[in-house]
Amino acid sequence: MRGFLVGRFQPFHNGHQQLVESIAAEVDELVIGIGSADASHTVRNPFTAGERMVMISNVLADIDVQTYVVPLEDIDRNAVWVSHVESMCPPFDVVYTNNPLVIRLFGESDYDVRDSQMIDRGRLRGTNIRERIIDGESWRDRVPEAVVGAIAEIDGVKRLQTIADSDADD
Repeated sequence: MRGFLVGRFQPFHNGHQQLVESIAAEVDELVIGIGSADASHTVRNPFTAGERMVMISNVLADIDVQTYVVPLEDIDRNAVWVSHVESMCPPFDVVYTNNPLVIRLFGESDYDVRDSQMIDRGRLRGTNIRERIIDGESWRDRVPEAVVGAIAEIDGVKRLQTIADSDADD
């Protein structure tokens, strides 16, 4: 059985890793869709699809499940989004998500949709991790070591702090 998990992974954090490990116990193969693959260099989406692919692939090297990491651009047309995903990914049997819209869209297309557990959501949330990076607070303990390395390789801390700066008067 092949599963599908979609997220923006900005950045891929310890909760994502634990979720993938949990899903890996249920499936033979896992397709990981990188959502908003066309977005980067913003506070909400600071990392490119390629950078997120490196983060995820480096972490998944230690997980015992065949994985396919697929970038998925936003198309902003919900009625055809599932078809778009299907056209970009290997076929899959089950979808893992907590996003109500994604649940609805895949459910309408007759997929087996399963809730993905939220792990330590207060601490392990991309928005919170990005804010900590911007503010110079501790964040490295919230992401796998391979992600720390990938962010360092691209000078991602400086990138995020730079794009968060504003030239507006307070």
